[in-house]
Amino acid sequence: MVLSSVSGFVCWIYLFPNWFTPRGQPVCERLGGTTDMARSGGNGRRERWITSRQRERCPPLTPAQPSAPRAACRDRPRSAPTCPYSLANGFPSGLRAIRLATAGKARGPQGVAVRPDGAMATKRRGAAVPAAKRGRREARAELCAALGDAALRERAGVAWARGEQLQHEAVVLEPAPFRHGVIPGFLAGPAFTKALQDELLDLGFRERRNDLLSLRQSEELGASPEPHVAALRHALCEEFRVWLSAVTQIVLEPTIDISCAKYEYTDVLLCHDDELEGRRIAFILYLVPPWEKSDGGTLDLYSTDEHFQPQQITKSLVPSWNTLVFFEVSPISFHQVSEVLSHKCRLSVSGWFHGPAVARPAQHIETPLSRSPHIPYDHEILYEWINLVYLDMDSQAQIQEEFEEQSEILLKDFLKKEKYQLLCEALENKEIQWSSRGPANKRLYEAAEEDSLPDTLKKFLQLLRSEALFLLLSNFTGLKLHFLAPSDENEDAGEGPAVDTTGHSSAKPEQEETEQPANGNPHQPHQPENAPEAKDGEMQSGSGTPVCAGELRRWTHGHYTLVHDSQATEFALDLLFFCGCEDWDPEYGGFTSYIAKGEDEELLTVNPEDNCLALVYRDKETMKFVKYINHRSLARLNKHPNRTGFWDFSFVYYE
Repeated sequence: MVLSSVSGFVCWIYLFPNWFTPRGQPVCERLGGTTDMARSGGNGRRERWITSRQRERCPPLTPAQPSAPRAACRDRPRSAPTCPYSLANGFPSGLRAIRLATAGKARGPQGVAVRPDGAMATKRRGAAVPAAKRGRREARAELCAALGDAALRERAGVAWARGEQLQHEAVVLEPAPFRHGVIPGFLAGPAFTKALQDELLDLGFRERRNDLLSLRQSEELGASPEPHVAALRHALCEEFRVWLSAVTQIVLEPTIDISCAKYEYTDVLLCHDDELEGRRIAFILYLVPPWEKSDGGTLDLYSTDEHFQPQQITKSLVPSWNTLVFFEVSPISFHQVSEVLSHKCRLSVSGWFHGPAVARPAQHIETPLSRSPHIPYDHEILYEWINLVYLDMDSQAQIQEEFEEQSEILLKDFLKKEKYQLLCEALENKEIQWSSRGPANKRLYEAAEEDSLPDTLKKFLQLLRSEALFLLLSNFTGLKLHFLAPSDENEDAGEGPAVDTTGHSSAKPEQEETEQPANGNPHQPHQPENAPEAKDGEMQSGSGTPVCAGELRRWTHGHYTLVHDSQATEFALDLLFFCGCEDWDPEYGGFTSYIAKGEDEELLTVNPEDNCLALVYRDKETMKFVKYINHRSLARLNKHPNRTGFWDFSFVYYE
């Protein structure tokens, strides 16, 4: 009994000071926690209190500012990290809903209105549930009133079916280059749209970078709990889906794919058609600041040719606040998001409506670069052009050893300095004719017309196609690119591991460096019928004769290549030789990436470097692309006014 009384007395002593604690300071605050732990309780009067400890957390007020309630601290810009409830410091979800639901009004904690003098108006017990609490539960996206106009919907349906234009202040439909529509002011009510933007910016974004794109993307928003995101999703799946089905006459499923993307400086999404089984209508809702075409980030639409391949950009749509763009996904719906050139944030919500799949035309197979056997040049051409270090047999043996381990190697200062200088000067020749290489869903760069090249460049191309270089590459790599190169069987038997670049081997008698008769050597180019039957990775014509294909390319801002379905899948040796790469930063793009088929992770990156020869041996499952050259590359003009990009000689050799 005595012990019980003592225990009770101790408890009363512990609780007694709490009665005199100001009611605006919850117990959790006194114990070192945050007020958010008790935010769900209390009433308006309780929340009026602002303790000195709480004030110290907010940024100091300037003398010209009146004293502000604690709620004002939450509305400070993200650049005020001292505020414990700023968005930058992780605004709790309950408090975020309060701020969104009371947009346009000054509100204190728990939805208590703030008078102009900074004091809070008290709320009587039994009053209606505060607007802040209703906001999270009742957020509703209302579409622009014009979408409920039956007459306008009927006009839009007729125009869409006939492939005609419709110009209306609320809806614009265009048939070219493929059917698409624009709805300005898509969401009714600026408060909802602003609240939606805030919720989206609070999402977690992951950086995505590959051959096709560079951006930041949210996770799938199909089950996102954020009230305004959920409200938008519901409006799209219900009201807008019904409107779209009526206009396009496509039966659309009641679910959608939806996500959010942020494009910032140099971000881009290159040419593609969006086509995937079941996708019928694509949509993009823009939530951007005032935007100009000079900011980049336009939605570019491509025309197509008779093979359903993209040709030219015929229309560019500039993003604008609260504007929704939609288009029919089809074999000709090629589009891109052009590179963002300013430091504005291009925020958008995008996705697809699904419906019955439609038949696709057969995939177009384009004509590849022509392949040819080596041309008969002897070893003297090597001594004319190539750094003598690489013609030493010991050096070649070391290179081969490293290459066989890594399947790639970079040979610096590959050409003699004087030859490299002549090569660079020749590349500046204004008489060279450059043609654009496409289509845009596979590549965009410039290739030289060989007939227009000065003699220096023609001779270098002859070197790359010469019999002597085929033999040298065999010694570098261990591949059988020349009939004198030892085969795998010979290596296993310990026969002649290397051949010198003059064409001599200890395992074979001296060979003449001239063409052989028809019944002679198997490398004779005009006798493919005498060659063994073709195997995987060999010449498409069926000959086992080593061949090569290549071109001289010019790379500048906006150029790239993409991984694509029709890309050749065979064993091959890639050769890249770079010129004009002074002060080239990998941040600019323009590097060559190798990836495993179906994967984004890079296996190897080859950066442009002056007078360097890169050799990479790839198998059937390895794909390659040249990364998009972005706007940052133009900064290089400050140091090199005449260098808008760089050149490379790109060749592929097949055993």
